[in-house]
Amino acid sequence: MAKLRVGLTGGIGSGKSAVAAAFAKRGATVIDADVLAREVVAPRSEGLGEIAALWPQAIRPDGALDRPAMARIVFSDEAARAQLNAITHPRVRARAAALEAAAPDGLIVHVIPLLFEGDAWRGFEKTVLVIAPAEARIVRVIARDATERAAVERRMAAQIDPELARTRADFVIENDGDLEALRERTMRCYDALLRDLEAKEDSA
Repeated sequence: MAKLRVGLTGGIGSGKSAVAAAFAKRGATVIDADVLAREVVAPRSEGLGEIAALWPQAIRPDGALDRPAMARIVFSDEAARAQLNAITHPRVRARAAALEAAAPDGLIVHVIPLLFEGDAWRGFEKTVLVIAPAEARIVRVIARDATERAAVERRMAAQIDPELARTRADFVIENDGDLEALRERTMRCYDALLRDLEAKEDSA
């Protein structure tokens, strides 16, 4: 057996979490960067300690990170955002690498929201992009996060254009129908990834 490293991404509200869950149900090891990003700034963690030293106003009275406050600090301050990334990103990468090393052979799926915004995608053997219509994404996120439309649109504008991302992906899952259509397309993609894994094993 072998491992096939897969990068899974998609814009906010695209449905990548649903795809990741379906992959996990089929047996893939799913490593979610958003989950790890929360873990590395959990209360009493080294990451949160470094954040508290720089931005004490972003720490809640109970000692947890005040995420809305942190978001306000870094949203319009590129230097602050770079400082925050320097604290969190190396820890997330190290945690992801440890989870991957401990995982059994098979598909190792890293869920990374900003996969195509930088060069991280080049480090994966296969990449999967989930795309959904803009309006559907906006409606979904408003309902999920109880937020305002303008806030969702700003977050979407800060992410890579889906059509540019499409040119970098090995597989594209179109989420423009109902849940059953998404499930079928996700399973077809998973089966194709399994064939790639088998081909890798045969060539080893």
